[in-house]
Amino acid sequence: MNDIIFGQYLPGNSIMHRLDPRLKIVGLLVLLITIFFDAGFLGYGILALLAIGIVACSSIPLKRIMKAMKPIFFMILFLAVFNLLLIQTGYVIFRFWIFKIYSGAVTQTVYIIIRLILIIMLTTTLTATTKPLDLTLGLEHLMKPLHKIGFPTHEVAMMISIALRFIPTLLEETQRIMKAQASRGVDFQEGSLKDKIGAIISLIIPLFISAFQRAEDLANAMESRNYIPGALRTRYHQLSWKGRDTIAALILCAVSMGIFALSLL
Repeated sequence: MNDIIFGQYLPGNSIMHRLDPRLKIVGLLVLLITIFFDAGFLGYGILALLAIGIVACSSIPLKRIMKAMKPIFFMILFLAVFNLLLIQTGYVIFRFWIFKIYSGAVTQTVYIIIRLILIIMLTTTLTATTKPLDLTLGLEHLMKPLHKIGFPTHEVAMMISIALRFIPTLLEETQRIMKAQASRGVDFQEGSLKDKIGAIISLIIPLFISAFQRAEDLANAMESRNYIPGALRTRYHQLSWKGRDTIAALILCAVSMGIFALSLL
């Protein structure tokens, strides 16, 4: 099994794979909102246990989920340094030259890191256990009330699922282009600012050309299959709500309400 890339679906028959995609989408939104409740370390501990349990139910090794966080490592590091130096609440716990690190800054930085890790874990698990077709159907069903006011629910749901589907493809294409340019002598790590700008341009231009080419190929494929936006369609695959979905929804509601109660305290 290759390393998990965000947006990549991994076939399987786990509990998470068999849950209704509508539940997984709504559940993810609820958990993302719950993550930002200020419930203290106890609340984040409960959410971490829930996230680990969700990953365990997906039959995906936790270490592979953690590898998906590599692309955001530098963003986490930047945010950590930024918060440690700028937040000035609480008492001073460390001094260096003109810099002071406060207790409140440390607490907020830890909160931010935990939130980012939980968000990546949950979103990666969703995309890894939900087929793009099921994701489209789930989004379309959830947006169905908007169809009464003329909102193109099917088209929007399809665009979102296609965008998620192309994320791993574009990331893999980026890695291939970087290796190809490195073999031609382009250095993405060393050199002056001008050299680094040139290296980035040598990466971005082929990547954009590849992305536009893939979009054109997809449009031609859909047109050759007589795809007409807004046309009435029938579906062979229908979503069905089952008992395990109800149990999962009750667990999710209980955890969310518990975290909300802790945040009030």
